[in-house]
Amino acid sequence: MNTQNEFNKMIKIVTILGALAVILGAFGAHSLKAMISEQRLLAYQTGISYQFYHLIAMLGIAILYKQGSGQNRFRRAFYLLLAGIVFFSGSLYLLAIQEVININLSFLGPVTPIGGLLFIAGWVYLFIGANQKSSIS
Repeated sequence: MNTQNEFNKMIKIVTILGALAVILGAFGAHSLKAMISEQRLLAYQTGISYQFYHLIAMLGIAILYKQGSGQNRFRRAFYLLLAGIVFFSGSLYLLAIQEVININLSFLGPVTPIGGLLFIAGWVYLFIGANQKSSIS
């Protein structure tokens, strides 16, 4: 895949997940608030916050990727942060609403820290990509 196509793909992912974060945040603030406990709502809001934080980073990574140097590491950083959103934020969303959908999802508890580790790995790859001296990855 060429650089422009990969960049476009990254931007599409960020925009879709950004819109989804706004929708989920509004749902949590307006509808979900009356359906779940304050503790579960706080966990849900944590998922929203981390999704937004990492989307901003992913947008920056996409721009760095397009510039050329350290492309493979920037791409890895991008997709590790994406996986972190899915695992970390996704598990928090599902754990928060499990009573509303009447499905026991407590088995997802260990998935949340895996998402945190993916976030950390993404930030490490961003650091490595930023410190790479050549465009060979």
